[in-house]
This record gives sequence, structure tokens and C-alpha cells, in this order.
Amino acid sequence: MTSIPDFHSISFLEQHIRDTMAFYDGRCVDPGGGFFHYFLDDGTVYDRNHRHLVSSTRFVVNYARAARYFGRPDYAALARHGLDFIEQRHAQPDGGYAWLLDGDRVEDGTNHCYGLAFVLLAYAEALKSGVPGAGAGLARAGALLRARYLDEEQGLLVDEYDAGFRSLSPYRGQNANMHGCEALLAAHEATGDLAWLDLAERIAEGVTGRLAQQAGGLVWEHYDPDWRIDWNYNRDDPKHLFRPWGFQPGHQTEWAKLLLNIDRLRPRPDLVERARRLFERAVGAAWDHDNGGLVYGFGPDLAVCDSDKYFWVQAESLAAAAVLHERTGEPGYLDWYRRLWEYSWAHMVDHQHGAWYRILDARNRRYSNEKSPAGKTDYHTMGACFEVIDALKRGGKRI
Repeated sequence: MTSIPDFHSISFLEQHIRDTMAFYDGRCVDPGGGFFHYFLDDGTVYDRNHRHLVSSTRFVVNYARAARYFGRPDYAALARHGLDFIEQRHAQPDGGYAWLLDGDRVEDGTNHCYGLAFVLLAYAEALKSGVPGAGAGLARAGALLRARYLDEEQGLLVDEYDAGFRSLSPYRGQNANMHGCEALLAAHEATGDLAWLDLAERIAEGVTGRLAQQAGGLVWEHYDPDWRIDWNYNRDDPKHLFRPWGFQPGHQTEWAKLLLNIDRLRPRPDLVERARRLFERAVGAAWDHDNGGLVYGFGPDLAVCDSDKYFWVQAESLAAAAVLHERTGEPGYLDWYRRLWEYSWAHMVDHQHGAWYRILDARNRRYSNEKSPAGKTDYHTMGACFEVIDALKRGGKRI
């Protein structure tokens, strides 16, 4: 392992973003449209045809953010390249966005709110970076979100329609709402329009307030059509990529970060206290005292149901710890920030080829040499670095 750097240094965080971008630069761009989505540890592309809406949009987010921060017009052009692919290939005649593409064929045309949330986020980040056409795309995505997915009575987002929007699935989930909240906050930052912030706050209150009351204050993942907890959904599949059973500690800490972002825009001390509870209960139940790192999931009895270590859980949690320390000044959050970075630096970061490994087992061993399959793109890891940089700058380069 390389020597431990100063995790509180803006220059370290900036360099880590550059190093992570360097893993993808020069190999992720498909000249025929969009980006490649499947990479081995050494950067080899092992599938050149298959495309996932989540990766297509997250690459746009990555390049737009880096373009803005580092002043890279070539990155802004790549963000536009990614938006072109979304508009020409993922966008469908029904107004939705195909979930999976295999070459020129739509493999899965399901209209997931989770996917649309990332379409919205991609346009918002692109607009903030001055990418041409991003404003119009943001307006289209926002109109679709409100027209199709917003449960106006509950102030929450429904989850899934089939292709053509013919039928709405009975499944309701918090994950689409969480990333919808994230995208709405970015849209507000991009436009200054308070309507985006109003809806983000309403969703956050619905999930971390009303829905969480059903689970003793923690955020459960799955609900029935009446927004009642479904304790058995995917109970036999706790490792499901997007809808695992159990409490997700990474989602508790990600919500903590979002609540603090809302509080910064519209001060609400109750959201700060809620963020503290979510973070502290999550890391208290999920930290692996023997091997380090936060596990992927735990059940209603707080027993671990998935002991794997996912890159995004560590990244989102260290970002949440940083903003919690910034907001409260409490040293315990700074301890968590250091602990999570030290674990990630030792086990998750690939110091040879760059970027982070996606998943480790309980003893921090890799399952395969697939570093970045569809869905990853290191959006979480670089996003966490940007989040901490912002906190450092707001706090006078101290957290």
C-alpha cells in the first residue's frame, strides 16, 4: 500500500479525482456514440456493445463536474457527446428512456424513475458547466418526472412503468426518491428555481420522515402501492444490485448528506438532527470491527445480512461524515471521515491502475477482475471528493 496521504487536503482530493478520471480517459469514449461501460481492473474494455442508462448518465455527470472544476472544455465536449447518445439512443418515442441497450437494439425499455433521476442529474450538471442544450434537456426531464412519476398526494416518486408507459408497477422504493432528491437539488443549483428545491425537500421529508417512522427512524428500501413497508421484498436476494433486501447503511449515510445539503440551502435544524441519527445508527450497525469497512446490508434486527464491502458505501459515508463535521463541529464525525478514508485507501483504491474496486468480500478480497461494470463509473467516489472539497472551502479549508 502507498503511504497514507492527508485526506483533509484539497490538493489530495483534487489529485485523486484526476487519478480516477485518468482510469477512464482515453478508453471510455466510443467514437460511434456514448461511452463504453465495462472495464477490467487494468482498464480493458470487455463489452463494447451493451449500454446501461445509469452508466450513460453518470459519465455525463463525471465529465460535466470535472469540466467545471478543472476548467476543461474538452471534458465539457465529452459531456455533450454523452448527452447526444442519451437523446439519440436511450430516448424513446414514448418520452421515456430505455434502461438497457444492446448495440442498436433496445434490450429493456422499462421506464425506471431511478434512471430518469440520473437523466435529470446529467442535464443539471451539464447546465452548470455551460454545455449547449442542457437547459432544454433539463426541462424535458423535469416535466416527465412530474407528469409520470410524482405521486402528488404523497409527495413521493413512483418507481417503474413498462415500455410505453402502459402500466405502473405496484412496487414503490426509496432509492429512486433518494436519487430524485439529489437530481432536484442539482437542478435548483443549476437554475435558481425554487420549485426544484421545494420538491426535493418534500421528497426528503416523505422518505426520511414519514416512511422512516415505519422502521423506527431508519430508511427501508421497499414499499407496497400504499407506501407501506414490504419487509419481504427480495428477502431471498439481499445482493440484488438495485433492490437488495435489508437496511442499506450506504443509503442511510447518503440521505444524511442530502439532508445537510437541504439544510444548507434552507436551514432546518430538525434535518440536521435526522442526518446525525441516520449516520450514527448506520455506521454503528454496519462497521466491520474485524476487517474494517462498512458492510452492505443489515436486517431489522441489526444483524448483518450482506457482509460484502461496496465502494460506493464507503465513499458516500466519508462524504457524509465530512459534511456532518462541518455542520456540527463534533470530532467524532472527523474520526469517521479518517477511518473510512484509511480503510478505502488500504483496500478499495487501486493504486496501480487507478479508480476504486467495486466490491470486496468480508475479508476485503476481490471477487473478480471486473472493476467497473455497467452502473459504476466511479461517480460516487469522485462525487464524494467534490463534496468534501466544497465542505473544506466553506469551512476555510478545515473540516
